[in-house]
Amino acid sequence: MIAITRSRFLLFCIAGVAVVVSATTVTGAEKPNIIWIFADDVGREVLGCYGGESYETPRLDQLAQEGVRFDSFYAAPVCHPSRIAALTGCYPARVGSPSWGEFPKDRETTTLAQIMKQAGYATAVAGKWQLTFMGDDRKHAQRLGFDESCLFGWHEGPRFWDPFIWQNGELRKGLEEAYGPEVYVDFLADFMKRNKDQPFFAFYSMALCHAVSNDLDPHPPHGPEGRYMNYAEMVADMDYRVGQIVDAVKELGLEESTLIFFTTDNGTTAKNFIRHEGRQLIREAVVTSRINGKEIVGAKGKFSEWGICVPTIARWPGRIEEQITSDALVDLTDLLPTFAELGGVSTDDFAIDGVSFCDVLLKGAPGKREWAGSQSRKGSCVRIRNWKLLSNGDLFDLVNDPDEKHPIAVEEDTPASRDARRKMLVVMKEKMSQ
Repeated sequence: MIAITRSRFLLFCIAGVAVVVSATTVTGAEKPNIIWIFADDVGREVLGCYGGESYETPRLDQLAQEGVRFDSFYAAPVCHPSRIAALTGCYPARVGSPSWGEFPKDRETTTLAQIMKQAGYATAVAGKWQLTFMGDDRKHAQRLGFDESCLFGWHEGPRFWDPFIWQNGELRKGLEEAYGPEVYVDFLADFMKRNKDQPFFAFYSMALCHAVSNDLDPHPPHGPEGRYMNYAEMVADMDYRVGQIVDAVKELGLEESTLIFFTTDNGTTAKNFIRHEGRQLIREAVVTSRINGKEIVGAKGKFSEWGICVPTIARWPGRIEEQITSDALVDLTDLLPTFAELGGVSTDDFAIDGVSFCDVLLKGAPGKREWAGSQSRKGSCVRIRNWKLLSNGDLFDLVNDPDEKHPIAVEEDTPASRDARRKMLVVMKEKMSQ
């Protein structure tokens, strides 16, 4: 494993240059290719493998059958802080609580992609960026460690039909009849084909299943049906695009050397635009999904379990056991140290909050965390076994109140709830504040 001392790491961060790593003892042949698929606005209730009954998700269900399904994996309640957490390995407040469309400049040289590059990986990203306005900073993805990029201009143009796409910093032409998700998958399939003889890290930041932007003028164009996709149609297309990635890996003969990791940035949206009438955007009915006989209204933006405990699947044939579930507590900050360890880089001395869960993936271990966190600019929460504490003071007993309907006030604490509250307050103060 590569070791980087704390003093060296801090020195490089202060100097604003890339962390330099020494030669690793892990050979290129042993390093897995890593494909991280990050769906947008999709909660656990959507996937059949979690008991979802409203939609067909055969490719994702198959992926779960062939690997491990996580039942306690946590994201932020909304998309931007989830991306900050995953790419920096830190909770947003610990890196300055970046505003929408911003990324902490002092972390540009130590991102997940930068670390994978230094581990010898070719790197690429396609789909949603949201960390800057691409027209203002065309080399942003490259500075954050991605060799190649194919990204729609977030709030600059459409993401689905007639997409507005920046590829490697240049605005793509000739996409008037194109469909964005198809462009992103084609780009990544080509990237994988060109780099199949070396380890690669591909980040598919999906546009699906997020509604069209509501601040473009004119509004994004309707699709072939004369409207936007409803949520069910987006779910079907999400599943199809995941299947395309899986098939591309198989066609390249890379199944046994590739980890496919699927997760999402937050829970399901309750709101989706179905069409526009002039300058007015029309919504479909509130998005409600059925899971194990229960109706769940989309909880994006909330710190409820349906808002932040997201569907997560990992498959690596021959290395990850099939048809298993894990209740290990994991959150998005853990991706950076986990992928780094798989690439042969130790982050033990890095100034990050994440904890590697390689042992969970490869050995079925229970995980190293005793708690998991979630944070946005509007608050945070900490989850331990059976309990959850929100930054506003609400404490929930998830065993006796799984729907989080009855917050426990401080004056109502039992010895058990008082002890749980104390433990989580310490975590919140030490790990989730500036």
